[in-house]
Amino acid sequence: MKIIRVFPRRTSHTPTDDLVFIGEPPMMRPEADEVHVSYTFIWDKTKAEHLREAWGQYYPVVKLGGPAYDDPGNGFTPGLYLKNGITITSRGCNNKCPWCIVPKREGKIRELDILPGNIIQDNNFLQCSSSHINKVLDMLARQHTIRFTGGLEASRVTQSFSDRLRGLRVKEVFLACDTDESIKPLRRAMKLLQLPRNKARCYVLLKYNPDETMLHAVIRLLEVWEAGFKPFAQLYQPPDKTIKYPLEWQRFVRTFQRPAATAAFIKTVLNTNAKGLN
Repeated sequence: MKIIRVFPRRTSHTPTDDLVFIGEPPMMRPEADEVHVSYTFIWDKTKAEHLREAWGQYYPVVKLGGPAYDDPGNGFTPGLYLKNGITITSRGCNNKCPWCIVPKREGKIRELDILPGNIIQDNNFLQCSSSHINKVLDMLARQHTIRFTGGLEASRVTQSFSDRLRGLRVKEVFLACDTDESIKPLRRAMKLLQLPRNKARCYVLLKYNPDETMLHAVIRLLEVWEAGFKPFAQLYQPPDKTIKYPLEWQRFVRTFQRPAATAAFIKTVLNTNAKGLN
């Protein structure tokens, strides 16, 4: 079956084959059995619904879905909605973090068939059984430029996992530090992983508490840096609306999404002891 996939916007994970389109239908359209309009972010819902109507003028079967449509993710097909190389070996998460929609959308952790790929995008890979984790690591032993981009749970990093990881051709591993309490397990995880900073990344959720100040954010980002990770800041967005953050916060977060800018900022802050931030 030939399926056209339509996305409201392009991201680093969007597939790149000839049946992938961004936005409105073009003048020259390929033959296809179905059109799937997929959207990830709730704020793209209106645009996605418009695209379903636009593509429906030319194709009889147009379906709308995706993560923001509360798709539970009952399986995974490589290259269909994510670019080739990305694989998902499990769905769901057993945690109940108040800022995360995954448990509500996908339920508890479910192990899927292991399909080849060098980028692991599972929501909580280390919650899987040890046999599943080892099978995934066996698959990764045949891959290059390995990346764990889903965000490993620091408290679940073990010595055995760390030992096996060091035997792989790893480019990048993401962990997560969403609260102040996450710093301690993050430090412990680095002692086990022993990754150089150029391979160790960490998602840092900011402003889940709307009263969080920029000074507090800087302190947590510095702690992540001092734990041996390059922080990747993310502003909290609820699942049912979009928060419009002030420009200063938007600029601040972008600084901590670019490694060179992050290093320069932290060097400056360390030299000035965070003077003038509030």
